[in-house]
Amino acid sequence: MALYISENLLDFIKHHGLSTYPYECCGFLYGTDDGEHRTVQHVEKASNSRKGDQRRRFEISPNEYLHAERQAAHLGYDLIGIYHSHPDHPSEPSEHDRSQAMPFFSYVIVSINESVPGTCQSWRLQENRSFTEETITTEPSEEFVNNS
Repeated sequence: MALYISENLLDFIKHHGLSTYPYECCGFLYGTDDGEHRTVQHVEKASNSRKGDQRRRFEISPNEYLHAERQAAHLGYDLIGIYHSHPDHPSEPSEHDRSQAMPFFSYVIVSINESVPGTCQSWRLQENRSFTEETITTEPSEEFVNNS
């Protein structure tokens, strides 16, 4: 499985992670899925509604998920995933990420190390609850970023 995303959208995700450091950021990935490849066409910030320490956890409210589903329909795309940051940790899913993840979504994780963007990886949860890495391929594309 491969995830296609433009450099501009990856940069947006990294900057979002930098802007919330040392706390985790989160947001939505919208695009298309042909069964073998996913293409991210649009990203949108979400609020980290986690109560308590947001340095190691994020949570997206049910209302924001509902908004994201409606936004996907409005844009003519699918909601294909979630992105979030790992401040001062690798861009690999944590056990908490695994416990919260859903099998269909792509999970893009960017590592932010001492206010510097590190690696960025994408993961898919399998039916057996293990993650497999998706190859991220950057490409130029038409995309829209919602900063609200």
